[in-house]
Amino acid sequence: MGLVLFPGDDDTNSPDVSWSYTGFGVFRRWLAQAEGFELDEMDGFGGQRPWSDVSTTLAPLLNHPDDDGPDLTPNQCATILPRLQEIADQPQEASIEPLLQRHLDDARQFVVVLQLCVERDVDLLFG
Repeated sequence: MGLVLFPGDDDTNSPDVSWSYTGFGVFRRWLAQAEGFELDEMDGFGGQRPWSDVSTTLAPLLNHPDDDGPDLTPNQCATILPRLQEIADQPQEASIEPLLQRHLDDARQFVVVLQLCVERDVDLLFG
């Protein structure tokens, strides 16, 4: 069982990005570290730190339930997109660690999905 993030455009050929629930958690913790904080410190993730203490355009994604949460709107996708693109475009070393490579690949794939949500003005669905 896993999690798939995809555009709500009813096009079964649209790109998507998927993880196991554990993999999605690891990916989000990596993104939070890139933003300068630990996800496990945050309210809702085992910690007490309020989300108002951090400033990141990735907050709608990072502070989102794995499932049963609201879809992300096209505006939220547009807000997340530039920072995620910046993270995905990090220069890569020849001897990159496999987990980091996986995170970068996932980020790039996720960028494509977010771009499509923005272009087609559709929500990002969590399924």
